[in-house]
Amino acid sequence: MPELGSGVDTSEAAAAGSTDSEIAEALEIAQSASGEREIDLVSEEAKSGSESRAEANAEPDGPVVDAATLKSRKAFARRQWRRRWLAWRHLIVGTLVIALLLGGIWAVYFSTWLQVKGTSAHGTMKMTSAKEVVEFAAAPIGEPLATADLEAVQVRVLNGLPMVRSVNVSREWPDKIRVDVTERTPVAVVSIGGRLRALDETGTVFWSYKKAPAGLPMVNTVTGTNSAALREAAAVASALPADLAKKVDHVEVTTVDSISLELRNDKRVVWGSSAQSDTKADVLVALMKAEPDVARYDVTVPGQPVTSKSVG
Repeated sequence: MPELGSGVDTSEAAAAGSTDSEIAEALEIAQSASGEREIDLVSEEAKSGSESRAEANAEPDGPVVDAATLKSRKAFARRQWRRRWLAWRHLIVGTLVIALLLGGIWAVYFSTWLQVKGTSAHGTMKMTSAKEVVEFAAAPIGEPLATADLEAVQVRVLNGLPMVRSVNVSREWPDKIRVDVTERTPVAVVSIGGRLRALDETGTVFWSYKKAPAGLPMVNTVTGTNSAALREAAAVASALPADLAKKVDHVEVTTVDSISLELRNDKRVVWGSSAQSDTKADVLVALMKAEPDVARYDVTVPGQPVTSKSVG
């Protein structure tokens, strides 16, 4: 019995010893895990501290920029911008100029805005009218005003209206041709083919009269009188002062060197050619005052005038 009791005790002791061993092993494992955790925490703290120190000791990503350097960089950037703008500005201005030129060419030569739409007549017109000037001008309606033939307009007016002495044709923008006319001034009246015609200082016959106007001397011609002789007679008539012209009944012209004046009081003036006509007129006026009773004055040579009691 004692042996059986002893066996039982041995088994329980063995069981108790086994339990104690397991408990001791579990405690060792727990202590080991706790130690490792402490080590890990220490490592993390060390690592974190190391990183903080590294960050604190680390240099900035780039160099520190002071205010002067920053100002210099901004000024440089502005200069760069200005240079780029200057380059682009020339290109932009050039483009605008080309566009304007092309637009101007189109407007002047191809648009209806600057086409000829009419004619305006200007000037002191006593023998003609603005309507006649416009009619003979025959402006090229519908053509570009810039290329209208102004010389052709001038020729048409001069050829169609003999009473017009000169014509100035110009462009009246945006759409008209302007015609400025200067009429001839009659200095005498000449009878040609039974008709009374006006004669200007150049000897041009340009107007018809039903009755000779007062104040204009007549020019009488002989058969064979040419245009040169008419020009000489016209030059003499235009040189006469108004008071003297009123006393002239007519101008006799045979040749360019044979011109005379027939006064209304039946006195005669031998004039010669038209040379020195102004001087001859002054001498004649003085002679008529100094010698009013003579019948004939000869001013062919104005420096040596001759008077006579008889007309012949």
